Amino acid sequence: MENNLDYGGSEWVPEAPSGEPERQYYFMDRVRELVERKKREGYGASCLVNVIGCQMSAKDAEKLRGILKGCGYREAESEDDADVILFTTCTVRENANQKLYGRIGRLKHQCERRKGMILGITGCMMQEKDEVETIRKRYPYVKLIFGTHNVYKLAELLYRTLRRDERTVEIIDDTSLIVENLPSLRKTGFRASVNISYGCNNFCTYCIVPYVRGREKSRSSEEILRECRDLVRDGVKEIMLLGQNVNSYGLDREELRFPELLRRVSEIPGLRRIRFMTPNPKDFSEELIDLIGERENICRHIHLPLQSGSTEVLRRMNRHYTKESYLALVRRIRKKLPDVSLTTDIIVGFPGESERDFQDTMDVVRRVGFDSAFTFVYSKRSGTPAAKWEGVSEELVKDRFHRLLDAVRESSSENEGRDIGKVMEVLVEERDREKPGFLTGRLSNNILVHFRGGERLIGELVSVELLESRGFYYMGRLL
Repeated sequence: MENNLDYGGSEWVPEAPSGEPERQYYFMDRVRELVERKKREGYGASCLVNVIGCQMSAKDAEKLRGILKGCGYREAESEDDADVILFTTCTVRENANQKLYGRIGRLKHQCERRKGMILGITGCMMQEKDEVETIRKRYPYVKLIFGTHNVYKLAELLYRTLRRDERTVEIIDDTSLIVENLPSLRKTGFRASVNISYGCNNFCTYCIVPYVRGREKSRSSEEILRECRDLVRDGVKEIMLLGQNVNSYGLDREELRFPELLRRVSEIPGLRRIRFMTPNPKDFSEELIDLIGERENICRHIHLPLQSGSTEVLRRMNRHYTKESYLALVRRIRKKLPDVSLTTDIIVGFPGESERDFQDTMDVVRRVGFDSAFTFVYSKRSGTPAAKWEGVSEELVKDRFHRLLDAVRESSSENEGRDIGKVMEVLVEERDREKPGFLTGRLSNNILVHFRGGERLIGELVSVELLESRGFYYMGRLL
C-alpha cells in the first residue's frame, strides 16, 4: 500500500495544531509514543542519516537527526543496525543521483529481512518528479519520500508511515514557508552551520538548484542572530553562515544586507571564528572585503566560484561577471587581505566551450594562484537551458580536465609552505586518522595542520608552530 499524497497536501488530524513548529512537536510526541510501544515488542528504535551533497544537505541532515532524536530514536552505529535510514540528497550533478541509486540498491535485502525498517529519501533530488517516479516504481521498499521544502515535516510524515505501515510520498513546490526552532543534532559541539537564506535567484543556465530549492528566501536577521548567540552559549566556537548566494542576503525583504549581518554576527561575545559559503563574484562588495580585514574572527578564507575563465562562456552561463572583473576582484581582495586563502569551483566542458575558452580558464588559474579548486566535468541537468545545447566531445573534455588538474596543482604548489615557521591558531577537529597520538585541526585560512597532542584538546583553539609543509597540509608542534 502507498499513502500517496502525490506531490502535496497534509493529512487532516483534528487534534494536531495547525501552526508551525508546534504541529511538528505534536507529531514528535505521537511518534515517540508509537516507538515506545514498538520497543516493548523488540523494536530497536535506531536511526541513521546519510548525506549526499553540499553543506546545505549536511545542515538538513542535522535537522533530521534532531527530529529523529525528538521522536525517540537513537543513532545507529552502522546501516546494519538501523531501523530508520534517511538519505538527504543532491542533484547538482548526475553522479550524485547514481550514487544514491547504488546506496539504496544495496539496502534492498536489509529492508526485506528487517521487520518494520523504514528507508527514506529527501533533499534536492526528490524535487525532480522524474526521479521520484523512478524511486516509486523501481524501489518499492523505499517507504518515505519527501523534498527540500518539507524537511521540517519529518515527524508528521514518519507518523503516517509508522501508523499505517505503508509508503508515504509528499513533494511540495511551495517555497514560501520557513520553519525554524525545531531540534537539530550536530556532529560536533564546537562547530555549527547556520542557514541565512534558502533557494537561489541567479538561474545559472547549467544549474538545477533554483528549480529544486526554489526562489531565494532570506531568514530574519533577528532569528539568525538569536540562533548564533544560542550556539555560542552552547559552546560553539566556529559558525559557518550558509546560503546559495550569501551576498544577496536580504534583497528579497526589508532586511540587513550581508556585510552588516556578518558584522553583527562577528560581534557576538565568545564567537571565535566565522566562515561563510557561498558568495557570488558578481556582488562581492568592497564593504565585505573591508569587513573581513577589520574583524579578526572572520576567517581568512574565501571560496570564490569561477566556473569558467572565459567571458563568453560566463555570459552563456548567466554568471553576470567577466574574466576581467573576476581578476580585478581578486586583486582587490589580495591587496586588502594578503594572507587570504582563495579556493574556487571550475566547470570543464560547458556546452560550446572552445579551446580558446578553456585557455582563458587556465590563464585565470595561473594568475590567481588558488590554494585549491573543486573541478567538475559539466553535467547536463534536465530542465536547465544548457541541457538543450550541443555539448563538447567526451575526448576533449577528458583531455581538458586533466590539463586543468595539472594547472591547479602547479598553481597551488606555489602557495605551499608560505607559513612555515609561523605560530598560528588552530581549531582542533579530531584525532589524526593516520598517525596515532596526533591531532588534526584547521587554520583560519582553512588549511589543515597535523600535530602531536591529547584528545582533550579536540574542540579547542590552540597555538601551533608550523614546521613542515606537505602539500595541502602542515605538520606542526603544539606550543
